[in-house]
Amino acid sequence: MRGDLARLGEIIREHNVSRVVIGNPLHMSGAESRRSLISREFAEKLERSAGVPVVLWDERLTTVEAGRILRESGISLEKRAKAVDKLSAVLLLSNYLDAQREAC
Repeated sequence: MRGDLARLGEIIREHNVSRVVIGNPLHMSGAESRRSLISREFAEKLERSAGVPVVLWDERLTTVEAGRILRESGISLEKRAKAVDKLSAVLLLSNYLDAQREAC
């Protein structure tokens, strides 16, 4: 994991990133899951390592929404399987940015 953190730190510095948003895999009830605890630990390590704020953002239903969008787009099942994680990340960041705009 140290290598991953070091590489992420390099990317963060190369691109002048001021904040990192990481998906928080909560249970549907909103309670923390085992994976959300792991994500929180990773976020804390990344924040210390990279020196930028790291935000955990609720990722519930982003994969479901991504799958729906991809199904409706009509692309093949194979291409959908390859694209779902990327689209989920886009939706997560979009949700975060929308919430930040609404807060202003």
